[in-house]
Amino acid sequence: MVRGGVILIGFALAAPSLAVAETMSFGDAAALLANSCATEIDANCRGVSLDSNRLKECLSRNQDVLSPQCKSDYLRSFDAIQKRIAARVAVANACTREIVKLCAGSPKETSKSIPCLTTTKGVSARCLQAMSDAGYR
Repeated sequence: MVRGGVILIGFALAAPSLAVAETMSFGDAAALLANSCATEIDANCRGVSLDSNRLKECLSRNQDVLSPQCKSDYLRSFDAIQKRIAARVAVANACTREIVKLCAGSPKETSKSIPCLTTTKGVSARCLQAMSDAGYR
């Protein structure tokens, strides 16, 4: 069980930094998955890559042996991860003008402009909301 938890925490740290509008962080999602499904992952998904898609596929394939808690939490956890990713991607779209004009950056490298965006005055409300949803603020 501990092994599965350690593996899931490693998964969360290896995941790209992305976002969530009113959902949990990558670490919280991985912790939820580890707490609810570590035994099932260790027993049924041994050797599966820690890629979120492959792990989700393995759990889906083995639903008949999952505990009720794991069944509900793994879907919630993967949903939260996808929302966080979508929110982080949205920052580039919502903050394009600020990244270029205020921070002299490139929207293709949004993560390099985040420190500037969080401290510069004149950032639009839309951009600020996108950064909050993404977990940057």
